[in-house]
Amino acid sequence: MTREEIIKLEQYLQKKFQLPSLEVRQRPKKDDSAEVYIGDEFIGILFRDDDDEDLAYQFQMAILDFDLAGG
Repeated sequence: MTREEIIKLEQYLQKKFQLPSLEVRQRPKKDDSAEVYIGDEFIGILFRDDDDEDLAYQFQMAILDFDLAGG
């Protein structure tokens, strides 16, 4: 992903989730995805999907059972 894509995605997600502390960061050695953080906590990965005619982005977030127990 380009720096421009990352900035646009970060601004979109911050607005959509009403969460200014959300950050999208470039992944080392990967150009098809970026990492998503809230503050210092890693929460998921954004993947760039340009296999079809339309460009799309997929957000993947794993929620572990012990995360649910914490409240």
